[in-house]
Amino acid sequence: MKKIDDKKTYKKRLKKYQLRLLRLQQILFQENIGVIFVMEGMDAAGKGGAIKRVTERLDPRGFRVQPISAPAPHEKRYHYLQRFWRKLPKYGQITIFDRSWYGRVLVERIEKFATEEEWQRAYQEINQFEKMCTDDRYIIAKFWFQIDQEEQLKRFKERENNPLKNWKITDEDWRNREKWDQYQAAAEEMFAKTDVPSSPWFIIEGNDKRYARVRTLEIMVKYIEQYLNEKGIKIPKSDEA
Repeated sequence: MKKIDDKKTYKKRLKKYQLRLLRLQQILFQENIGVIFVMEGMDAAGKGGAIKRVTERLDPRGFRVQPISAPAPHEKRYHYLQRFWRKLPKYGQITIFDRSWYGRVLVERIEKFATEEEWQRAYQEINQFEKMCTDDRYIIAKFWFQIDQEEQLKRFKERENNPLKNWKITDEDWRNREKWDQYQAAAEEMFAKTDVPSSPWFIIEGNDKRYARVRTLEIMVKYIEQYLNEKGIKIPKSDEA
């Protein structure tokens, strides 16, 4: 298991990438480039904690977190992607999707909220949707947070016993845990059909929260820097923490 044991090392590396992301946020604004980060994963795998660390040093005027839950009744009257189009960031801003359009091929597939024809068709629809964005002025990177079953059970029990966190554990979480193998199989098919160079998936090993947070930030920074370099956009050197 990949992990960061030393708290001092963790804080130093975290701050380093947070400040680099802040610097990149300013360049993205100046260059009018939007960024879309998709966060998916197993329940209690650490998405929320990672999002908190990604955003805590950013300029709040330039990013937004979009928590995605089940579609509202009026949203079901449209194509399922319609509600996501409305949540895309402006050029020059960053949006993090906490869950996303991939629900169509994950929970909607497994819970049969979508027909087999609908979720099978969705892979191509999603690829086309993302390509329209990346062909324009958007960067897309997708993150899957993975933990093992033992670690998930440990975190579920911690949440149940913590009055400040027990709101985060629901009966639905326990039901989803019983379908672990189905979710793993759906995720593997999702990676196979939607992991493309212009909008890749990154797997985050989440058993160690410190490692997962630092690794997420590191990938975000390096992916944006790679994009800017390919576009010939100069990135000023910054002092590392």
